[in-house]
Amino acid sequence: MTAMTKREALLKKISTYQFAALDLQLYLDTHPNDTETVEKMNSYKEMAMPLIKQYEEQFGPLTKRSEQGNNWQWIKAPWPWENEEDC
Repeated sequence: MTAMTKREALLKKISTYQFAALDLQLYLDTHPNDTETVEKMNSYKEMAMPLIKQYEEQFGPLTKRSEQGNNWQWIKAPWPWENEEDC
């Protein structure tokens, strides 16, 4: 197995935090008064934000809603199934 590139490692960190936040959000659908879980969910979202900013500065927007000037730049980035060598 090959080592992850910096891009892949950063994307993995982002997706880990986003997954954790989403998982907790789903839990909160059935436990809306669990303030400790709300705080954890918000913490994961906050941890992901600087990583997303860093990723977008280095590699381009992750979504079309990103705050970069040209909203169509995201289409030029490699797709998740493309290897770095293919670009």
